[in-house]
Amino acid sequence: MIKRVYSHAVVPSLLTIFILAACVGEERGADQTPAPTTAVPEPTTEPISPPIVAPDSLYKGTLGIPWWNDVVFYEVFVRSFSDSDGDGVGDINGLIEKLDYLNDGNPNTTDDLGVTGLWLMPIMESPSYHGYDVVDYFKVDEEYGTGEDFRRLIEEAQSRGIRVIVDLVTNHTSSEHPWFEASRNPDSEKRAWYVWEDEDPGYRGPQGQQVWHQTPEGYYYALFWDGMPDLNYENPEVTEAIQEAARYWLEDMGVDGFRLDAIKHIVENGQLQENTQGTHEWLKGFYTFYKDVNPNALAVGEAWTGTQQVLKYTGDEVDIAFQFDLAQAVLNSADNGLAPMVGKEQKTVVESFPPGQYATFLTNHDQNRVMSRLGGDENKAKVAATWLLTSPGVPFVYYGEEIGMMGTKPDEDIRRPMQWRHDDGLSVGFTEGRPWRYPAEDYEERSVAHQTDDAGSLLSHYRSLIHLRNDHEALRVGQWTPVETDSSDVYAYLRTTEEEALLVLINFSEDAVDDYGLSLLEGPLSEDLTPRMLFGTADPALMSVNEIGGFDSYQPIDTLPPQSSFVFELVSSGEAG
Repeated sequence: MIKRVYSHAVVPSLLTIFILAACVGEERGADQTPAPTTAVPEPTTEPISPPIVAPDSLYKGTLGIPWWNDVVFYEVFVRSFSDSDGDGVGDINGLIEKLDYLNDGNPNTTDDLGVTGLWLMPIMESPSYHGYDVVDYFKVDEEYGTGEDFRRLIEEAQSRGIRVIVDLVTNHTSSEHPWFEASRNPDSEKRAWYVWEDEDPGYRGPQGQQVWHQTPEGYYYALFWDGMPDLNYENPEVTEAIQEAARYWLEDMGVDGFRLDAIKHIVENGQLQENTQGTHEWLKGFYTFYKDVNPNALAVGEAWTGTQQVLKYTGDEVDIAFQFDLAQAVLNSADNGLAPMVGKEQKTVVESFPPGQYATFLTNHDQNRVMSRLGGDENKAKVAATWLLTSPGVPFVYYGEEIGMMGTKPDEDIRRPMQWRHDDGLSVGFTEGRPWRYPAEDYEERSVAHQTDDAGSLLSHYRSLIHLRNDHEALRVGQWTPVETDSSDVYAYLRTTEEEALLVLINFSEDAVDDYGLSLLEGPLSEDLTPRMLFGTADPALMSVNEIGGFDSYQPIDTLPPQSSFVFELVSSGEAG
């Protein structure tokens, strides 16, 4: 099968469609109005509460929280990660060969990245390079390998303590799927599996795009482009078919769950084509289904919309959903050097959701890469990474982000091959053949081999933070308490459990800061504390705790270096000694 790989030169007529096409990798939701900020809850000394889920429906990880709160996920585009057979296309066996880079299974080593979860972008059979137009939900794409290869991946990942979830595209299929091919016949029983009309309904999509596509057999609805017709979930047979696909991947293939693509578009109600009540009802039914198959399964939803809309999808529709507003806020803070941008949005998110029940990230496969968004500034990328890996929620890292891979649209250029080596020419250690897409020009600087032994590299920064998160329950599942600062450049917060208290301190500014006193009127602390450095280099001062568990005008370090970050463990003076 020849894969379709689009570029501006090949399909200029599809440019408008690509601006709109979420599943083909578009920057959706950029024009969304930010969710309104609500009042920040007062800090409490009570232990963190479990999320609102049935107590017997999930395996509980640390402190009674679902297992995914103990995980750092790594998003992988299999086509671009590692090629085992020299055909220039990454594959499952290549991913297996690189698992020790991600996590070698030994908690005592620190030269692996330390991630404990994998999200695989689509690996089901598809005619396109990206895989978001599926033609067979029950088959691994032959370019990536076989079902047996995938089962071996699951075994190898499990042996290292890595959970695996896969993309499940429920909104649409490929126009080459046998279901759709059959539906072209008005007399076919599959006709009602898609949305067909004899006459053009005449309306356009949410972003003004064409959604009704003409054929000799009538007009069919396809939100993203004519190659991906939408499934008709008013037909229960379609729901049953997708549920069987989900059962197959959970039971037969052994995955731990799914990333569900484009969930806000699943059911249309005439010209209302996103966030419909029908979509919410369908997702509730799907949630019940996959929990019946495997109560421990995770579904993380992609609803590219504002925080308050995302909230409506979580709890009994998907377990967690990606926080796009929060990602944009932290990138703005890192880029502009102003902490209030992320502080305001993070307070809204923490207040709105059950503790930690949302997915955090910086950018993904649909967006320009972090390093490109931040103008190639590695120090900006470092402070953004510190926020990601010390904040509540379930963090997701996009492959290559940890070495600062750059990339801007078109989509193929934000999904280039992983840059393993800088001394291997354009193959970059990814393949022994010709890569399906050449690497970015800076591959000699931004490679795993170039950064792996450099303690000051971005890769080392990610490694240290991920291992730190793995080692400290407060960073994974602890209560989050914002700390007031006297500087708009500085962001600070506590992460606390009954067992430990950590203080995170980030200077987003390009300038040193020495007037940043930290204050917390009331908090979860007791007795005077000695900060123990966990991340960063400094000799912090003693913290004086007030009678109600907070502190006033505390300055652990006289001067914060530009774009620096620190994590302190707050311990009693006796324990510190």
